[in-house]
Amino acid sequence: MSCILRQLLTLSSFPQCAGEENWVDSRTIYVGHREPPPGTEAYIPQRYPDNRIVSSKYTFWNFIPKNLFEQFRRIANFYFLIIFLVQLIIDTPTSPVTSGLPLFFVITVTAIKQGYEDWLRHKADNAMNQCPVHFIQHGKLVRKQSRKLRVGDIVMVKENETFPCDLIFLSSSRGDGTCHVTTASLDGESSHKTHHAVQDTKGFHTEEEIEGLHATVECEQPQPDLYKFVGRINVYNDLNDPVVRPLGSENLLLRGATLKNTEKIFGVAIYTGMETKMALNYQSKSQKRSAVEKSMNVFLIVYLCILISKALINTVLKYVWQSEPFRDEPWYNQKTESERQRNLFLRAFTDFLAFMVLFNYIIPVSMYVTVEMQKFLGSYFITWDEDMFDEDTGEGPLVNTSDLNEELGQVEYVFTDKTGTLTENNMEFKECCIEGHVYVPHVVCNGQVVPDSSGIDMIDSSPGVSSREREELFFRALCLCHTVQVKDDDNMDGPRMSPDSGKSCVYISSSPDEVALVEGVQRGLAVTRIQYCADQGGFRNCPHFFFRFELLEILSFDSVRRRMSVIVKSATGEIYLFCKGADSSIFPRVIEGKVDQIRSRVERNAVEGLRTLCVAYKRLIPEEYEGICKLLQATKVALQDREKKLAEAYEQIEKDLILLGATAVEDRLQEKAADTIEALQKAGIKVWVLTGDKMETAAATCYACKLFRRNTQLLELTTKKIEEQSLHDVLFELSKTVLRCSGSLTRDNFSGLSADMQDYGLIIDGAALSLIMKPREDGSSSNYRELFLEICRNCSAVLCCRMAPLQKAQIVKLIKLSKEHPITLAIGDGANDVSMILEAHVGHPPWASVIGKEGRQAARNSDYAIPKFKHLKKMLLVHGHFYYIRISELVQYFFYKNVCFIFPQFLYQFFCGFSQQTLYDTAYLTLYNISFTSLPILLYSLMEQHVSIDTLKRDPSLYRDIAKNALLRWRVFIYWTFLGLFDALVFFFGAYFMFENTTVTNNGQIFGNWTFGMLVFTVMVFTVTLKLALDTHYWTWINHFVIWGSLLFYIVFSLLWGGIIWPFLNYQRMYYVFIQMLSSGPAWLAVVLLVTVSLLPDVLKKVLCRQLWPTATERVQAKNQCLSVEQSTIFMLSQTSSSLSF
Repeated sequence: MSCILRQLLTLSSFPQCAGEENWVDSRTIYVGHREPPPGTEAYIPQRYPDNRIVSSKYTFWNFIPKNLFEQFRRIANFYFLIIFLVQLIIDTPTSPVTSGLPLFFVITVTAIKQGYEDWLRHKADNAMNQCPVHFIQHGKLVRKQSRKLRVGDIVMVKENETFPCDLIFLSSSRGDGTCHVTTASLDGESSHKTHHAVQDTKGFHTEEEIEGLHATVECEQPQPDLYKFVGRINVYNDLNDPVVRPLGSENLLLRGATLKNTEKIFGVAIYTGMETKMALNYQSKSQKRSAVEKSMNVFLIVYLCILISKALINTVLKYVWQSEPFRDEPWYNQKTESERQRNLFLRAFTDFLAFMVLFNYIIPVSMYVTVEMQKFLGSYFITWDEDMFDEDTGEGPLVNTSDLNEELGQVEYVFTDKTGTLTENNMEFKECCIEGHVYVPHVVCNGQVVPDSSGIDMIDSSPGVSSREREELFFRALCLCHTVQVKDDDNMDGPRMSPDSGKSCVYISSSPDEVALVEGVQRGLAVTRIQYCADQGGFRNCPHFFFRFELLEILSFDSVRRRMSVIVKSATGEIYLFCKGADSSIFPRVIEGKVDQIRSRVERNAVEGLRTLCVAYKRLIPEEYEGICKLLQATKVALQDREKKLAEAYEQIEKDLILLGATAVEDRLQEKAADTIEALQKAGIKVWVLTGDKMETAAATCYACKLFRRNTQLLELTTKKIEEQSLHDVLFELSKTVLRCSGSLTRDNFSGLSADMQDYGLIIDGAALSLIMKPREDGSSSNYRELFLEICRNCSAVLCCRMAPLQKAQIVKLIKLSKEHPITLAIGDGANDVSMILEAHVGHPPWASVIGKEGRQAARNSDYAIPKFKHLKKMLLVHGHFYYIRISELVQYFFYKNVCFIFPQFLYQFFCGFSQQTLYDTAYLTLYNISFTSLPILLYSLMEQHVSIDTLKRDPSLYRDIAKNALLRWRVFIYWTFLGLFDALVFFFGAYFMFENTTVTNNGQIFGNWTFGMLVFTVMVFTVTLKLALDTHYWTWINHFVIWGSLLFYIVFSLLWGGIIWPFLNYQRMYYVFIQMLSSGPAWLAVVLLVTVSLLPDVLKKVLCRQLWPTATERVQAKNQCLSVEQSTIFMLSQTSSSLSF
């Protein structure tokens, strides 16, 4: 019974760790579906999903209902659906087609687009699910489709094949039980990662041996972290107690990864199908909304209120007008008895709905589909930009989502990582300091490298005997304390290479620092080869001597500890612990060594911008090592809180160290990084650098990239400063300093560059940030946060050093949620930047990533990815600027042209007794937004360039003209609305007063109501189209074709619609109406005159504003026009002089 209960709790028979008794979030997998030996534990089969990958959103059966549900969740679509249903239910002045057809068009286009995208996903899923896989069944290899794999199956994967599911690595064809894997499809890292087979199964090399394996795997339930895995395997040998081995990420082979340089491997499936880590990482992200889309929704609500007000006013006035009997029941339209007895409130409500239907076109349903098309098509301009293509890497920019294009033109804060983002992440070993003695790769004399010198040479006095011993230990530590992998001697994606040949070995590591150190040591000690295997390591420092060490334990590096250690055993039986890490994590654990001299050298190197690491060691006696083994074994097999327990164990082990020395590695600044930061600051964007490096190193890089200038006064908010004073005093002192110069003036929240104000730069470290974010004793921390934010607002640049990944996210969140709610952009290249990028992604901010050498996990989690930091300049200052200008004009223009469209209909009710008579024909009501006025604004929103690209790059300050959603503020929105109202008044009353009681045709007839509406509609179409033409600055043949073509299409359609008797129509009230209007000379005069009067106020406003209150952009436009005229004049004069001389 106890066995069954223990099995139901999915816990193993291995003694439980503390706190594990109530933990049930795990699974038990029976390797090869074989029951454990009798008497060990109860066999209870469990059901898991099959290995099918489903990335598609719809099926054949649920596509229509599911897609319709999602589309009608959008407020505009749902509103038009209600209007359409009202038109079907009650007697309305317009046909249901007028609302139903535009809605059907929008819904159909969106459904086709989403259906096509989902069909492509179905094709990709089928290709993946049907690929062949080899697995072991009854001791033989069997081939079947990938989708038929089950949890517990033992799979064989050959070289260059991808893993079909998440596998526990059992054995490989390599004798040491390792295999090499590339995870480019998961995180973009092309380097070879080494994985290790389970110690007790790595000797099983044949199908028969694997078939005889009795084992169970206990592991955590599926979760998306690619780099985390906790489990253990119980291997049963006969009837003895099982051998328990810990399982970690080094034993897990992920679906989508590729096997390299290994003939074959065997593994057991533990996560299949949609439970694999790859599938969990590909799940859709939450919907993101830009500031422009929020403005659109607010404007839509305003227009909805206007619509309701119009309907309400007309309903009230209708009953006021009908209060006199002869108006309510004229002799030619008597009511029936049932109509007279109908409830007054019901009649009023029905009339209110009818007026709502009549005026509903003020809500532009087609605006949303136009905006989606503009964003989707506009995103290709980034990917097609040749200036943003990096020839060195062969990479171009990536656009993972087009929803936030316009936000690139609204960025106020840029948060950037340093290593790999501002710098090249291409490390070069510069020097090392051992026992206070400095060593460099070559002898340098008067700044020149001495010829024929190689190796690492001292530049000061020779060391003594004890120092020589420390020197040997130091280089031994660098040779052994790393995770660098060495390519094999056989063909390994390259030519055969002998270890004794003079050629250098090829080293692979996820950290460029480690490769630089290993290559530096190899060059310095004449080391011809360094080997690093699963259970041993060593190095050869001359052709005949190889120093071999048994690798006992690895204490892996993590961003919290900021160090790593190895425990090795030499050939003579001595046991060493070598530790390498940041100075802040090594110095507190040192009890011996020349700490002061080494610290001084570390600080000097940091000031010069070099990356530093400290190296320490200690000898272990066998008894001490046995205690460490027991401690690590107990923590490694824990299923609950394994990481926490390992961190506590590492803390106990890595202490009482002896300091050996420090290393210095140079990471060069990226090309044009300084120019990019300078341009961003001129554009009014504040740049913050968030890094885990030392303050001195990061500050030197900030000076090099011009984030800090020579006249910038640096303010420190660091642990050292807080130790001297309290946090409260330091914050208030800094606040007084930054506010003293500004006095009563308010510093520009955007710009950190000011000619007449002192520039300040703030440096803060992770420990100080923790104190600021830590809640005070009274339970609040807002006072410190607000004071800190006030200091940051008045600084031109901020450097945050010694930052953990989560602290980077805290900084971004702090700024994002401040009272100004600024648009933020986070940019980084490594996995440690993902938390910062994801934090900036929440809400409305866009975020970008650099495709860097540390892998593409950041790129996978970003909306935009660029090859180099320098490309951020064009992405924001050019593409972002254009995107925002274009879409803001699109939104305002849509509301403007719909006001022009529907307000004459509102005015017409005052002249038709509020009878709900339409001014326009049904066809024109339907096609106004779909055909007559849609293409010109779409093309404008894709191609408009109000200033040239070179001008935007040359003058970054133009970015400020559009900052803080400048073109979608209430003032601009109200102007466009009143402009639409004015134009509508001109259309209606201009046509009304010109033809009131006036003969306008040759036979003496006057225009009827449909001709009057046709005249108003014609003036309106020409006005709104020419208004867009006047706003266009960048003309191409496509603009001319679309703008003049749309006017021509309107004329041709009107001629055909009113000039032909269509057999499918029951009646044609527009027959011969347009032709009759064109036959009238006064009608032609009215069209020309009214269009001119409508456009005149907007032209006058632009001329006056350009002359009296020009913006920076308008001044640049005027300057460019003057230059263009001047160049044309010079060209004409030169042509004239040449012709005269001839």
